[in-house]
Amino acid sequence: MEETIPQEREEVDVKLSSPDAGLREWLKETEGDFGVLGSGGKMGTTFAQMLRRGLTEAGMERRVYGVSRYSRPGQREYHEALGIEAIGADLGEPEAVAKLPEMENLIFLVGEKFGTADSPERAWIQNVIIPGLIARRYPGSRILVLSTGCVYPFEAVTGGGSTEEDAPDPVGEYAYTCLGRERVFDYYSRKNGTPVSIARLNYANEYRYGVLVDIALRVYHGEAVDLSTPYVNVIWQKDAVSRCLRCLRHADSPPRIVNITGPEKASVRELAEGFGKFFGKPVHFTGEPSESAWLSSAALSGKLFGPPETGLVEMTEWIGGYIVKGGELLDKPTKFEVRSGKF
Repeated sequence: MEETIPQEREEVDVKLSSPDAGLREWLKETEGDFGVLGSGGKMGTTFAQMLRRGLTEAGMERRVYGVSRYSRPGQREYHEALGIEAIGADLGEPEAVAKLPEMENLIFLVGEKFGTADSPERAWIQNVIIPGLIARRYPGSRILVLSTGCVYPFEAVTGGGSTEEDAPDPVGEYAYTCLGRERVFDYYSRKNGTPVSIARLNYANEYRYGVLVDIALRVYHGEAVDLSTPYVNVIWQKDAVSRCLRCLRHADSPPRIVNITGPEKASVRELAEGFGKFFGKPVHFTGEPSESAWLSSAALSGKLFGPPETGLVEMTEWIGGYIVKGGELLDKPTKFEVRSGKF
């Protein structure tokens, strides 16, 4: 277990954004500036800060742009203090996209998930329309597109999870729009020869957010843990971001798809029981376990990047310790147990 558990936002961001040796070496081989589109989202700071730190540590004088609406007070100033060149823009407006600077390497994080069951039109704008605007604006850039394992169908929990060769079969409107995002970038990649990599992620976890945080909080507060989705894939956010960034090396036309997740299939029951022991609290369950779940194979990413630095035991201990210390949370439940696709 780590010697110290961070509590302040700045401490958390520093721990999550530490670039590993593989990323630093790859950055030495790159050319041009970087842009993180959607830098104000829950993973955006980690992406932008890891790039900024990695380039600096590799001795590369490159710009890292962070593009976001920056609607939260102080967020823009916070990013600028980290050395990220913050650009306030609504990427749903073509005029705003046209004014963006040239960026040879793009990290596309823009997306809408929570609340889309009540306002599905927002998902279509964020997940489908904006990708078209960006793909047309940057035909000569390398683009990493963050997607989700939810574009796959449910897999039997006895199997090894969906692979990159498996055909998508989305469940729910959110997943359909995520597949739409992929299709739009695929179209323009083929049309313009744009090198694109699509990272299908599930599920990133850190101290303040993620499936593990959801399970831990329910145990900590004496609430029942839903077993409707009996198994999940998880990966530490620092590892997920590093691997996503390194997917740019494998960007191609047509796009290269890589599943980004941990190597193991984690049992929700066992995770809850583990947190129960950590907290010294009883564990309660609800829901009937299904025979299927959204599960992805990490075989290809393991072959490309090796195993993640952070294991499942470390993740649970760090998150448990953070909760016990009363660390600030993002208060954004993942709804991992929802099987209807309505978020």
